[in-house]
Amino acid sequence: MCVAGLVVNQQGKWLLVKKKYGGLKGKWSLPAGFVQAGETADEAAVRETKEETGIDAKVQGLIGLRTGVIREEVSDNMLIFSLKPRENQPIQIQEQEIMEAAWLDPKEIAFQDSSVMLFEMLKQHWEDYKQKIDGIDPGEVFGYTTYRLFL
Repeated sequence: MCVAGLVVNQQGKWLLVKKKYGGLKGKWSLPAGFVQAGETADEAAVRETKEETGIDAKVQGLIGLRTGVIREEVSDNMLIFSLKPRENQPIQIQEQEIMEAAWLDPKEIAFQDSSVMLFEMLKQHWEDYKQKIDGIDPGEVFGYTTYRLFL
């Protein structure tokens, strides 16, 4: 599964990246990547944001889901999280994957070469995210080491 983080700073600017590869090569998009073994989706969004931009953030909630099928055979799913930067930090890109990262005003994004998902996010009320609920125990029978709901 893939995850992405919409990081919004105190000035309301979005943290965006330009990847060096893939279908979004050279386009503004959200910091994103795959969930690794042993981590939750929200933890992966925080990790990927830190790896790609150097920005340490915390999860505010779940914004939504992008889901699709590529060439009628590959299931492609992404959870999108709202993140808040922990403090004022300089951007430090991961040069292997990222060509550029910047804080952009949402009004500027519409005039940039950006992902389709960003254009659609600009039209929505993404601030109405689903809150994270911790501290729930579904029972030992399932064997969860971490369990969270976003409702």
